[in-house]
Amino acid sequence: MHPFKKIRQLSLITISLLMMACVSIPPEAPELSAQLGNRISAIEQSNLTLLHRYFDRKKQDIDDFIQNEWVPEFANQFFVEPAIANVWDQIVASGNKQDRLKFILKTSPKLQQKINQKRVELIQPLEVLEQRIETKLTAEYAQAKAINNSITGFLLSASKVVENRDRYLEMVGVSSDEITQFIDTTDVIVGDLLKTSQNVEGKVAKGEKYLRKINELRDSI
Repeated sequence: MHPFKKIRQLSLITISLLMMACVSIPPEAPELSAQLGNRISAIEQSNLTLLHRYFDRKKQDIDDFIQNEWVPEFANQFFVEPAIANVWDQIVASGNKQDRLKFILKTSPKLQQKINQKRVELIQPLEVLEQRIETKLTAEYAQAKAINNSITGFLLSASKVVENRDRYLEMVGVSSDEITQFIDTTDVIVGDLLKTSQNVEGKVAKGEKYLRKINELRDSI
């Protein structure tokens, strides 16, 4: 079961038990509710850490794609350009090692620049998506803390707990599933990018599809 769903269920169970027990509330209840607030903060930090580790893994997947698929194809295309190919053929034919080194030193920065540009292009929308999910997740936990603080106060007055039962139960479970959906969709989008393609057109199409889908998901938040 996804951790966000577990949190939602635990919150619902906890609040439901508190609501049902409002007829006879022990004096320890407000203190227990305050402790629950501390646990919510701890769980929030744990889930934010998990979120960042998850996106770190997705960024590594993008780097693997660039290194294993994009770079070899880009290098092939670079060295078959007539101007580059002619110079390289002449250098190889001459057998001059210094000329080879000069050629490599001259072309390497250009190759690296293109590689860096491609990495930024593919990873930047993923980073924005991570930031937006983090903002949304933080807002959800802020709401949970606010609800718990209110419950703590209401536990001091049992009659008010009954009046607010339905409203609080409705508020707790609003959007945990939405966070889960964002995570699952990101998995699918990056997974499609990592699928092996047999030709250049397929690799280009995968990159374009990835950018379109990840940007659509980012913009939906």
